[in-house]
Amino acid sequence: IHRHSPRAKGPFITINCGAIPENLLESELFGHVKGAFTGAVVTRPGKFQAAIGGTLFLDEIGEMPLQLQVKLLRALQEKVVYKVGDNRGETVDIRVVAATNKVLEEEVKKGTFREDLYYRLNVVTLKLPPLRERGEDVIVLGKFFLQKYAKEFGSKVKGFTPAATVAMKKYAWPGNIRELENRIKKATVLADK
Repeated sequence: IHRHSPRAKGPFITINCGAIPENLLESELFGHVKGAFTGAVVTRPGKFQAAIGGTLFLDEIGEMPLQLQVKLLRALQEKVVYKVGDNRGETVDIRVVAATNKVLEEEVKKGTFREDLYYRLNVVTLKLPPLRERGEDVIVLGKFFLQKYAKEFGSKVKGFTPAATVAMKKYAWPGNIRELENRIKKATVLADK
């Protein structure tokens, strides 16, 4: 999406909203000023500022705490962000792409995801079926990961046996692409060199 957009020459910045503790996520997104909290020894821009002119990818958006969802909604609506500890806003010109493995419509009904934020983010939706429903994709992706990890680990592994290919197609992959990547990485490490 980023590489084929008018923003392709701008930065592509990512943040995993589920991997950062709530008390740090706001600072990571919007930045902070020196002295805003213990450990804030310098003023630092956030991911929003880093993505100006480009794309900000919010991975695992469904994990974002409700309190921070309000601030994100405001930033998206106003195109202005406020660093933690600052009352001066900064205008940001970015495209936001968000992803989650949760069904946000259900999260809205449960009250764990703000409905207004859902509609602000849900301009264009791309639903990717689980890996087990994507036919040959598992093999294509497996080959990509195999090449990546063979190079990283100095392995001479070139491909999959016919039995491995059949097993990859039959397996349900409940962990989706992350599980596939992990299994290929493990197999590359353990393979005869």
